[in-house]
Amino acid sequence: MSARFTQVGRSRALAMYADWTDAIAKGKLPEAAPARPQGRERNIVVTMWDWADPKVYLHDEIGTDKRHPTVNANGPVYGALEESADYMPVVNPVHNTATQIKLQVRDPKTPSQANNPPAQSSPYWGDEAIWTAQTTAHSFAMDDNARVWIAARIRPNQTPAFCQQGSSHPSAMAFPIAQSGRQMQLYDPKTKQVSTIDTCFGTHHLNFDDNGVLWFTGGGPVEGWFDTKVYDKTHDEQKAQGWTVFVLDTNGNGKRDAYVEPDQPIDPTKDKRINAPFYGVAPSPADGSIWGSVQGMPGSLVRLVPGSNPPATALSEIYELPWNDPKASGRGFAPRGMDVDSRGVVWTVLSSGQLASFDRRKCKGPLNGPTATGQHCPEGWAFYPLPGPNYQGAVDSASADSAYYDFVDRFDMLGLGTDVPLATGNESEALLALVGGKFMTFRVPYPMGFYAKGIDGRIDDAKAGWKGKGIWTSISTRAPFHMEGGRGTTSKLVKFQVRPDPLAK
Repeated sequence: MSARFTQVGRSRALAMYADWTDAIAKGKLPEAAPARPQGRERNIVVTMWDWADPKVYLHDEIGTDKRHPTVNANGPVYGALEESADYMPVVNPVHNTATQIKLQVRDPKTPSQANNPPAQSSPYWGDEAIWTAQTTAHSFAMDDNARVWIAARIRPNQTPAFCQQGSSHPSAMAFPIAQSGRQMQLYDPKTKQVSTIDTCFGTHHLNFDDNGVLWFTGGGPVEGWFDTKVYDKTHDEQKAQGWTVFVLDTNGNGKRDAYVEPDQPIDPTKDKRINAPFYGVAPSPADGSIWGSVQGMPGSLVRLVPGSNPPATALSEIYELPWNDPKASGRGFAPRGMDVDSRGVVWTVLSSGQLASFDRRKCKGPLNGPTATGQHCPEGWAFYPLPGPNYQGAVDSASADSAYYDFVDRFDMLGLGTDVPLATGNESEALLALVGGKFMTFRVPYPMGFYAKGIDGRIDDAKAGWKGKGIWTSISTRAPFHMEGGRGTTSKLVKFQVRPDPLAK
């Protein structure tokens, strides 16, 4: 928080927060009262489990294979503790038990959060460094064997030789990587074993395509992948992985050629490399292309088509958020999480207080060539303001609510239909669902402080109606002791289900 103050202007930010807290102390309330639940919002069933411990925080959870949500039916749900501890919290929702699975590092010299004492004494924990992780487990993907692939650190930042200049690895020959901050671990529930896997590229969020290949964020200037089928056959982590830079086909010939660098002007005879570090990533179930969200102002979505030899053939397309573009249906900025529905439409949450969709099929102009550099398809965008009040006097934002991530419910796991986009209402303490162009708000009333990040869904029993399926998330604030209940309060695993009517059994 202190670092963010400096980013936006420290004196101004401190003054604004001081004014805000003074106003609250004097009894100031929001201009608009929260709306009472209406219609199907009243049919929500929220189930919670305590897990982990009071000193740690959750980032993500996983309970099934996103492609096949009947995998791991009624099975354990796993959590990621990021910087706070080196284990996965686990809940068995059938037996209502909470356990832990120890994560590990390959190199004992891997940095640890335990070596970073707090900058100032905490009113809750004093001078204790309560975060102790080396592994910094961030996010997951589950495969069709219910194995859990974990974006987690296993070593210090320097990459092994096969990643670097002079290596014969095809990706390293094209673009060597000297450092990465997080790699991967694999948990197999059949053997109960955790394995470490080194990746040259950094890892962060991850998702499977339909061919058993994992695609990642966290690689900075490259997009990384890991072929789990190759790994299962060979157990060769070098052979199973690869990465590519992001290259626009600016010469318009339909293939990847020699390129100019990001800081160089377009050359009509060459392509152009761009810096487009993915924050969210999702393969499209419609055509297999890889989409990622790129933060910033105004920010963008990038589409990657790997080709037959991705280190040499992958081509990208970039689509910027429209900002003051009269051809666009609206405007917005700063995407973060994202997902893709079954039709290939991309959904992303924006810092401008909106959920936005991008439909590439609506683009009217060329999608490659010298003009296809980001602002060539404003007609592909649509904007949906998040519910609730806006900031007083705001002109650049649509809502005061803030959404960290979104998830497309492709399989009607919540009970509102297929291809329903869901977003985390991080200021409204709710899960938001866009149905028929209108938002439904599923608020968590207790304990106050619900703050979700990752969203997952699972079908436990397809014949059991609403009771046999649901959407899963976790309370993922980094300070669960700030929630209602105070010190000693743990994070929660949270399951959402919607009854067809309020009295449905």
